[in-house]
Amino acid sequence: MYKRVLLKLSGESLGGPAGKGLDTVWLEKYAKEIAAAAKAGLQIAIVNGGGNIFRGLQGVGKGFDRVDGDKMGMLATVINSLALKMFIKAEGVEAEVFTSTPMEPHAKYYMRDEAVKVLERGGVALIAGGTGNPFFTTDSGAALRALEIGADALLKGTRVDGVYTADPEKDPSARKYDELSFDEAISKHLKVMDQTAYALCSDGGMPIIVFDMNATGNLTKLLAGEKVGTLVHP
Repeated sequence: MYKRVLLKLSGESLGGPAGKGLDTVWLEKYAKEIAAAAKAGLQIAIVNGGGNIFRGLQGVGKGFDRVDGDKMGMLATVINSLALKMFIKAEGVEAEVFTSTPMEPHAKYYMRDEAVKVLERGGVALIAGGTGNPFFTTDSGAALRALEIGADALLKGTRVDGVYTADPEKDPSARKYDELSFDEAISKHLKVMDQTAYALCSDGGMPIIVFDMNATGNLTKLLAGEKVGTLVHP
């Protein structure tokens, strides 16, 4: 169903159940899922969040300047991407980290054509550092990169199996949407992604699939065309 996708993972997901630091058990689990999908022919680029290490906005009011705090958050995404890269390579799949600002020799400076070359030869491109600018979330960065590389869809891996009318972890009566439009998601205040990411995907015609990344085999199921999670479309 999809040839090329951009996978957005939260930093907290890489921190395991605690949502902090780096959990090697979960890094290995995600790497196996990603590698299996890549070996099956899916071209995958990845954007990681950095909330397991530092989230700039949460530092405001606690002594951290928003601009410098966001810079720290961007660096956190680089650490996460380097960690995930190592586990993907351990599964026998090429992986390369690209950063929005120059960070050689730790990672390559992001250029779209170079990242696409990695995808086309069966590797995984991890694009870190957000947009390179403060005041933009990694969701917005993921939307931007998905459009740049010509992805067929933006996949947002979460701890739940889709978009619900309310937080299913807090409200047992919450109902899941199989699909909905961007306008519906915005009007119903469903916090799938921030408004900037929504606008980018809506204007660019980029569908978003919100799914449970923790469920084994979901990436492969998406590749096979099975309905997984919630489809949010223009």
